[in-house]
Amino acid sequence: MPQLLNIKDVTKHTGLSRSSIYEMLNEDSDRYDPTFPKKVQLSKVRVAWVAQEIAEWINSKIDQRIV
Repeated sequence: MPQLLNIKDVTKHTGLSRSSIYEMLNEDSDRYDPTFPKKVQLSKVRVAWVAQEIAEWINSKIDQRIV
């Protein structure tokens, strides 16, 4: 069963602020990142992210770094 992360957990795992995460999801923003995992709408007011997708995104950033 997939594990879901709330925004607080996503900020802890990624080191990004809440506002940065939502900017990365906003297609109209200069900070939009199409590679960042999309949120899962759980209810009208609750969203979450799939933990595995966040981990894969973090790993892709690690793989992209210049050594």
